[in-house]
Amino acid sequence: MDAALNPQDTSQPRPSVRRVRIAIDRPVLVTGASGFLGWHVAKLLEERGYSVRALVRPGSRIAELNAETIHGDLRDRHSLERAVEGCGLVFHVAADYRLWAKDPNEIYRSNVDGTRNLLEVARAAAIERMVYTSTVGCIGIPHEGIGDEDTPVTLEDMTGHYKRSKFQAEQLVLQFAREGFPVVIVNPTAPVGDHDVKPTPTGQTILDFLNGKIPAFIDTGLNIVDARDVAEGHLLACESGRAGERYILGSENLTLAQILQILARIAGRKAPVVRLPWTVAYCAGVCSTAWADVTGRPPRVPIEGVRMARKKMWVSCAKARRELGFDPFSAEAALRRAAEWFTGAWRTTLRAPAA
Repeated sequence: MDAALNPQDTSQPRPSVRRVRIAIDRPVLVTGASGFLGWHVAKLLEERGYSVRALVRPGSRIAELNAETIHGDLRDRHSLERAVEGCGLVFHVAADYRLWAKDPNEIYRSNVDGTRNLLEVARAAAIERMVYTSTVGCIGIPHEGIGDEDTPVTLEDMTGHYKRSKFQAEQLVLQFAREGFPVVIVNPTAPVGDHDVKPTPTGQTILDFLNGKIPAFIDTGLNIVDARDVAEGHLLACESGRAGERYILGSENLTLAQILQILARIAGRKAPVVRLPWTVAYCAGVCSTAWADVTGRPPRVPIEGVRMARKKMWVSCAKARRELGFDPFSAEAALRRAAEWFTGAWRTTLRAPAA
C-alpha cells in the first residue's frame, strides 16, 4: 500500500505505551450497544471482565451480550440518571446516524442535546472516565491531502446534518473537558466487520457488492478499519488517552475502486471497471432524496452521502498509534471478515438483515 496514502504505517518501532487498566468494580455504561459499533465496544468490555450496563431504547434488542439493560433515551434526562447511577465509566457510542431524516431536528436532538444531557448527568454522578465516540467526518481534510487531529476545521466544513450535529457535539465535549471533566474523544473512520445488522453505509456497500449490485463506482476514498479494532481503540483511549484530546481510529486509506478490488479477490467475483461521473451520482442523489421527501421513506441514494463522497476521507492514525498503542489489522483482513460474516449470516441467499 502506498505510504503516501497511509502515513500512519511505518517500519520504525513505535514507542511503548503504558496501558493502565482502570481498576473499577462498578458497572460500565455503554450507549448504543444495540448498534454496530456500540455492540463491539460492549462485547469487548465483557470479554475484559467488566460488568456492562447498556442504555437502549424500548423495543431494541441486544444479541449475544450479558449486559444489564436500562431502557431510556438520550433526550430523556431522567432515564440517563438511572443509567449512570452506580457506574464508574461511560462509553457514549450512540448516535442518530442518518444521512436523511424527514425532520432533521431529530438528529440534533439526539446527537447534540442528547450528548449534552449525558455529559451533565455523568459529571454530576462523578463518573471516573468517559469516552465519546465522534466520527472521522469531524476531522479536517486538506484538499487532496491527509487529515489528522490538528488539521483546521470549522462547522462550515461539515456536509449535512449528521456531520454538523456530530461536530457541535464534539465542541460540547471539548468544553466539558476544558472545565475539568475527564472525557476523551475517539474519531472512528469506516468500521467494517461482523454484526453489522442494519447495515452501516460501508457495510451496505459490501453487501451490495456480494449481491452483484455495484456495476460501477465513483472516485472517492475511505479509511477502512475492523470494528473490533475500533472497540479496542475505545478501551485504549479510556486507559491511556488524554482528557480533551481526539484520537482517529482507522487503519488504511483506500479508494472505492481499491476496496471493490479487494472484495472481488475475497469473493471470487469481478470488480466493476466503469467509473461513474460524480455529476451522475449527484443527479441520482437529488432525485432519490426528493422522492424521499415526498414519500417519507429513506432515499436509496441520499444526497448528503453523495456530497460527502466528493472528498476522499483519508486520514492519519499516527497519534492513536503513538499515544494509545493502537495497532489495527489491515483493511483487507477487516473486509474479509465482514464479507465472511455477511455471507455466512444467511445460508440461502444474501440479503439485508432484519433490524
